[in-house]
Amino acid sequence: MNKSPTTVTRRGELVHLNGELPAVGSQAPDFVLTRADLSDVSLAAYEGKYKVLSIVPSLDTPTCAMSLRKFNEQATALENTVVLNISADLPFAMSRFCETEGINNVESLSMMRNRHFAKDYGVLQVDGPMAGITARAIVILDTHNKVIYTELVPEIRQEPDYEAALAALARHRAA
Repeated sequence: MNKSPTTVTRRGELVHLNGELPAVGSQAPDFVLTRADLSDVSLAAYEGKYKVLSIVPSLDTPTCAMSLRKFNEQATALENTVVLNISADLPFAMSRFCETEGINNVESLSMMRNRHFAKDYGVLQVDGPMAGITARAIVILDTHNKVIYTELVPEIRQEPDYEAALAALARHRAA
């Protein structure tokens, strides 16, 4: 049975994505992304920690910048948790933004070398003016890389539901 493509909107215009977010309860796809120092990092590097994947189109937009700031503020209270901000931005731009904004509790990772992450996580925009970069989403993984929460933000210019994401993380820890 064929499924309809996943869609979001940007300024009210429909944007198609390449797939769907990983299902809650599934094993998260591995990834290789680029750190600020240009080294590559995979999901295995964060084994044993909870992972909050904050997936954004670009830090060069007000909503993405706000998301990074909010997660940076809240990340200090998250024990045994890493917040990963993932975008198509170049590591140099990410570093400059984080330094200017005093962001030190979130690790920014770039898809500059490939788009496998965006494809594997179902967030690659396949049409519209931002085709080739990600939609906005949150994916939370447990310490064994099992998906425990997802949110695909329906309008790219909207912020994610931070409270719902962090509440899901807290519920999973308490279980």
